[in-house]
Amino acid sequence: MNTFAAQTRANVLASEIEKQILDREYKPGELIGTIDSLRERSGFARSTVAEAIRLLADRGLAEIRPGRGGGLFATAASPMVRIRHTLLAVTDAPASVAEAVAVREALEVLIDIDAAKNRTSADISDMKRLLGRLTTAAAKGTTQFLLANWDLHERIALITPNQTASALYLSMMGFVREHAVAATHDDAPETAAEWLQIRVETHEELVAAIIDGDVPRVKKAVEKHAGLLLTD
Repeated sequence: MNTFAAQTRANVLASEIEKQILDREYKPGELIGTIDSLRERSGFARSTVAEAIRLLADRGLAEIRPGRGGGLFATAASPMVRIRHTLLAVTDAPASVAEAVAVREALEVLIDIDAAKNRTSADISDMKRLLGRLTTAAAKGTTQFLLANWDLHERIALITPNQTASALYLSMMGFVREHAVAATHDDAPETAAEWLQIRVETHEELVAAIIDGDVPRVKKAVEKHAGLLLTD
C-alpha cells in the first residue's frame, strides 16, 4: 500500500468528520461511529479509518471509548470564531481571538513591506522552505494548512527592523495559537480544497514579491491576502 496515499485518505476522512463536529452535527458525547460503521460509510480500509480516528482524538475533537458500546464519540464542543470562510474552534475567549486576528491583519502590510526591504539570503531560504511546507500542508486539510501558514507569517515578521511591530504581531499570533483547537472550511470539501489552493497561490505571490523586494507588488499581494483572509 502507498503509505502517503493512505495518510492522505485518513486526513480527508478526519477533516470531513471534524467539520461535522464543528458544525454541531454531533452533540457532545454522541456516538460518531465505530471503526466498522465508519469503514462502511466511507469505503476506506480499516487501517485508514483507524488513523482518521487517531487524528480526531489527537485534535481533541473526539474520544475513543473501548469495549461494548464503545466507538468514536464527539467531545464537548469548543467555542467558535467565524472568520470569512473559516470556523476556528478555540478553547475559550472567542471575542479576544477575533480581536487578535484583526490586529494582526492590520499590521500585515507594514510587516510584509519591511520584509521586502530588509530580507537577507537566509530569510529568503527560510521563506522558500516554509512555503514548500505550506503547499504540502494544504493537501492535508484546513487545520494543517493553518499551522504551516502561521509558521510562514511568523518567520516573515522576524525580518522587520521595527521591533515594536514585530513583537505586537508575534504576540497576536501567539495568542491565537494558544487558544486555537482546530479549523475547518464552512463549505463542501471540494470547495474547501479549491479555497486552500487559492490561499497557497496567494502566499506564493506574497513570498515572491518579498523576495524580489517589489513593494507595490507586496501591497497588492497583501490586499488579496486580506480579501481572502482564512484566519491566516
